[in-house]
Amino acid sequence: MSANRVPAARHALDILKLLSTIDVPISAARIQGELGLPRSTTYHLLAEMVDAGFVAHLPEHKTYGLGLAAYSMASAYVTQQPLVRMATRDLEECARLVGGSGHLSRMAGSEILYLQEVRAPGATSLVTEVGVRLQAHKTASGRVMLAHLPEWEVKAAFDTAGGENFGLLKKQLDRALARGWDQEVEEISRGQASVAVPILDHLERPAAAIAVTYPVSTPGDRVEALIAALRQAAEKVAGKMYRQREK
Repeated sequence: MSANRVPAARHALDILKLLSTIDVPISAARIQGELGLPRSTTYHLLAEMVDAGFVAHLPEHKTYGLGLAAYSMASAYVTQQPLVRMATRDLEECARLVGGSGHLSRMAGSEILYLQEVRAPGATSLVTEVGVRLQAHKTASGRVMLAHLPEWEVKAAFDTAGGENFGLLKKQLDRALARGWDQEVEEISRGQASVAVPILDHLERPAAAIAVTYPVSTPGDRVEALIAALRQAAEKVAGKMYRQREK
């Protein structure tokens, strides 16, 4: 689709790019001049972006800068990149234990977003590629992260996802919280099962989850070894990312 088909979206992105390259808040007139936008368009877009939190208005100076929503997005990107780097090698080793596919994901509203996928030699190709989103409550990775959230947050995510049986989900989450991992069997892919473990941040909230999907015929002792390896890997990443003591 041509950028000319959605000029408002293109202009809004241009404003964000401009504000991100300048160290101090700037006036609407400068934004208009730098981008060559009509005056009315500039003010209408800025008003919408201020309401959405992506731009902050400083009325005493009549200037505009990046808002909290923009900083939150940048923070999420900065955070997930080290997670991918730190988790990948251990995830590859976990996947090899059962000849499966390893995944790193994080919560995104009522869904999980896959940040990384690794495959052992000969592993089955799955739908869980990088960038794919799935409903959180239907996956082991999603449930093991939901298990570490307050009930009101879980209800909000579940309602958004169109859930009908919160009581059943609550039992699944209680079990996942008690044992520290969750499992799904053929809920996502036929003939495949998955186990997932959360990566908890310094507030004991789920920053991400690591999981491995493997054939349902995998012997139980190998699955147990996989769970132990995933838990060790998750704790290792959490320790490096969130729990290092200041020196």
